[in-house]
Amino acid sequence: MSYLLHLDSSSVGTASVSRQVANSFLEAWTGEVVHRDLAATPVPHLSAAGVSARVTDPAQHTAEQAEAAAVQDELIAEFLGASAYLFTVPLYNRTMPSVFKAWLDQVIVDGRTTSRSGEAPAAGRPALVISARGGGYGPGAPNHGKDFLVPTLECVLADPTLFGLDVSFLTPELTMAPMVPAISHLVPLHEASLAEAHEQARLRAEKITQQLAA
Repeated sequence: MSYLLHLDSSSVGTASVSRQVANSFLEAWTGEVVHRDLAATPVPHLSAAGVSARVTDPAQHTAEQAEAAAVQDELIAEFLGASAYLFTVPLYNRTMPSVFKAWLDQVIVDGRTTSRSGEAPAAGRPALVISARGGGYGPGAPNHGKDFLVPTLECVLADPTLFGLDVSFLTPELTMAPMVPAISHLVPLHEASLAEAHEQARLRAEKITQQLAA
């Protein structure tokens, strides 16, 4: 076992439900953790220099290309060095926070983290995405079908032509119920969803630890 790469992307720090559920995972995790808080220290958005650096001989890099390549090299090495992944990615405006998308754009590099001709380097490694959301997005809810985070990350993280991770999701819902009078009657559903997420986070940590030790 190497380490767990833990990425946070919530903008609200310790008040984040996604981070709180992640803490339950971490309490049950027994191995090394490498943590990167993308909200506190965002990675740069992918630039023209970053794109061109990927197809330019490093000996010919401009100063801007060299700087952009150094950022990508650091993030890719960190990603590939992990044996498991914990991503907290709350649902913002029906999709992911931009800081997490920026990280994805920096590390998705054909021939390094993805492969068109064979298995990606991290294929099969376990990953858990914790994505809290203020409303309800399950069957029968008014927002059902409007979650564009889980389907996108399921495709990007699990697609065998991209990362090919063994990814699962925990989505504690209705986090705004205790604060918004109009949906306060849904507080019991929120509490049940949150309790289940905490329990499942602990169980996933134990399961992944056992998988990696086998």
